[in-house]
Amino acid sequence: MIKREKVKDLLVTTTFGKEVIVMGWVKTFRNNQFIALNDGSCMANLQVVVDFEQTPDEILKKITTGAALKITGKLVESLGKGQTVEVKASSVEILGESDAEKFPLQPKKHSLEFLREIAHLRFRTNTFNAVFKIRHHLAFAVHQFFHERGFVYLHTPIITASDAEGAGEMFRVTTLDFDKTPRTETGEVNFKEDFFGRSANLTVSGQLEGELGAMALGEIYTFGPTFRAENSNTTRHLAEFWMIEPEVAFADIEDNMNLAEDLLKYVIKHALENCKDELEFLKNRLLEEEKNKPQAERSELNLLEKLHFCLDNNFERLTYTEAIEILKRSKPNQKKQFNYIIDEWGADLQSEHERYLVEKHFKKPVILTNYPADIKSFYMRQNDEEVNGQKTVAAMDILFPGIGEIVGGSQREERLDKLTQRMQDMGIPQDELYWYLDTRRFGSAPHAGFGLGFERLVLFVTGMTNIRDVIPFPRFPKNAEF
Repeated sequence: MIKREKVKDLLVTTTFGKEVIVMGWVKTFRNNQFIALNDGSCMANLQVVVDFEQTPDEILKKITTGAALKITGKLVESLGKGQTVEVKASSVEILGESDAEKFPLQPKKHSLEFLREIAHLRFRTNTFNAVFKIRHHLAFAVHQFFHERGFVYLHTPIITASDAEGAGEMFRVTTLDFDKTPRTETGEVNFKEDFFGRSANLTVSGQLEGELGAMALGEIYTFGPTFRAENSNTTRHLAEFWMIEPEVAFADIEDNMNLAEDLLKYVIKHALENCKDELEFLKNRLLEEEKNKPQAERSELNLLEKLHFCLDNNFERLTYTEAIEILKRSKPNQKKQFNYIIDEWGADLQSEHERYLVEKHFKKPVILTNYPADIKSFYMRQNDEEVNGQKTVAAMDILFPGIGEIVGGSQREERLDKLTQRMQDMGIPQDELYWYLDTRRFGSAPHAGFGLGFERLVLFVTGMTNIRDVIPFPRFPKNAEF
């Protein structure tokens, strides 16, 4: 079995007449003679020609969509349309049968909603072959980007006792028996009897631990799973997703913006160079889908044009205050077409506002900075100047077409007195985060970092419209299948 040839290699060969062994799954079987075989190595299928007169009927009956085959035969030039090579089979071995009556992926178009219900089989479709190949390349490019720049890949904990976001929407980790939960004298759950001796959760971010690494190693990044127990059934949210979080010592907000823009352009360029067939397929799929939409709802740019659009333009940089003024004067706001009307400074921007700035106003990716402190996390560095008598922080969000926010980050507050005061104001217990505050007590220095939601990046690059379609096994409210 090790000696098998891969379909992607056979399709580009110019050496004909040799005997080959190829293995894969049947996509279609036409006229009892032509097998379209795919082994997952590329988007395209290999045509295998079977001599049905010399092949036993019991074998022919088992060549059904989804069946796994081992083909031995001669590689020859193809005279048919759509392929340059084919294999004339001398033997066909059934490695795994697939009942044609029960196999749910028949050779026809299936809705993405249906495929989500059979996520364990959707890898076998062309769409998900393309999506998950691109996901692989994007992940590889992320590691390559940071490695080339001397960053250290730090594995931060998945089980943690801290809530980096201060959101409180976390999954609890426990070994306590729910039917016999130990209680304290005041009736509270006695976590001292739990596995870790205290309340523990699945991480919402590796940032705080990442900062510890950066304050010794200089430049680190994390890339791992994170969890949010938000009861959110949207096309942009998951309960389990992957985050890329660099932290850099001796860096300010400007350095942070430059790093994030460089990373996004690097990985998009990598995908364009290494996933040409997959992106072309997804581009055409998207164009086909949009034919059913009214002209006003169709994308101005196709998928490839959208990706080049991000590479070819410097990201527009402006402050939150400038963005608020633009949004207040915008037609959708004045005509009350926004679901959330912008009428004053301090409003928390929604996806509709972010997309308006990117897609309608600037027509390029946007980086917003200097947000109101009241709508941002405790660890963000406070700016010296105030706006409208209110404090702002050195935060930054990167907004992309079709997505809205794709990156969120900030310069971190390195001043111990400012940080502890902010924690006190927000009711965050300092004793539980003593280890985090120690980085400000011992050799504190300016530093910055950001979080990039990996699935949102994959969503953007593939042109898919639902985040559940860019992670192999999506986790969301009331669903933990497979």
